[in-house]
Amino acid sequence: MEITAANSNWLTQMNLTHPLVIAGPCSAETEAQVLQIARELKNSDVSIFRAGIWKPRTRPGGFEGVGAIGLKWLQKAKAETGLLMAVEVANAAHVKLALEHDIDVLWIGARTTVNPFAVQEIADALQNTDKIVLVKNPVNPDLSLWIGGVERLYGAGIKNLGVIHRGFSVYEKTKYRNNPEWQVAIDLQNRFPLLPLICDPSHITGRRDMIQEVSQQALDLNYDGLIIETHNDPDNAWSDAAQQVTPDRLKEIFEELKVKYKNSENVSYQTEIAQLRTKIDASDSKLLEIIGQRMQISEAIGNLKKENKIAVLQNQRWMEILDRMKEEGSNKGLSEEFILNFFKAIHQESISHQEKVINK
Repeated sequence: MEITAANSNWLTQMNLTHPLVIAGPCSAETEAQVLQIARELKNSDVSIFRAGIWKPRTRPGGFEGVGAIGLKWLQKAKAETGLLMAVEVANAAHVKLALEHDIDVLWIGARTTVNPFAVQEIADALQNTDKIVLVKNPVNPDLSLWIGGVERLYGAGIKNLGVIHRGFSVYEKTKYRNNPEWQVAIDLQNRFPLLPLICDPSHITGRRDMIQEVSQQALDLNYDGLIIETHNDPDNAWSDAAQQVTPDRLKEIFEELKVKYKNSENVSYQTEIAQLRTKIDASDSKLLEIIGQRMQISEAIGNLKKENKIAVLQNQRWMEILDRMKEEGSNKGLSEEFILNFFKAIHQESISHQEKVINK
């Protein structure tokens, strides 16, 4: 798959002076609600109005969307405001109805991206369309699966493409509804720098009070836009009430966000950043050297365990290391989340080295 400027022309041709903003309610509830929100977003930085028509829920019993009638409400909203309209599609039937109602932007949700059969069905139904099609990351942090979703659309002759980063489900509780795992999106961005990357802070946070914070993080990482759930009465929304903001709050967030430059021609900046990056490179090399030494020690421990018929995994020792490192990391200004992820990776690599020694 060769992503070129042609695949992001849809965004370039908008001639925006700010990052792309897609906004609207999690779910279209009534015609009056859709029209009211669209009117309030008309004269703002919002270019695309989103509304859930079909809502795939994690468990049955929740509100699953108004269905096809909501597409007519979006047609009215477009005619009145001029905003482009966007909906989520999960199968060929959804695609057919969306196209019949001339919806401008279709996105594939996280629960659909995990299923290659479903993505292929959607791709086949959209063959050679000139509509904009966006792919949300799969529920779990699987970069290949995310890229695979885009590849299926690309293979169906769909040119106007983009991806949405909405975070990933994790077993451990964190402050996020879906852990951002920024590195996964950065890896995608590095492989396909011309593929528009949009952040969904609503689903990452699950909390309206964190929307601005995560939106700023995304812009600092050079994301091309944001998709933010917006409701005229969020506390009484029929779905995902906690993560929706009012149109007025959305406009305040726009005011608070700061778009950073990717680079600067300032000579003093270039000189200082080059010096600091040299120090970073040296620190990274030292870090790898120390980790390599640690693995040699792990192999020596593996030999000792082999001689004495001792199991590789020692849970008590592992928990002692974690507790000590969390405390030391905190004293050095490092987050507990980072310490856990960092030392889990080191621990897993240590186990692999010991197992190689023991199984020789």
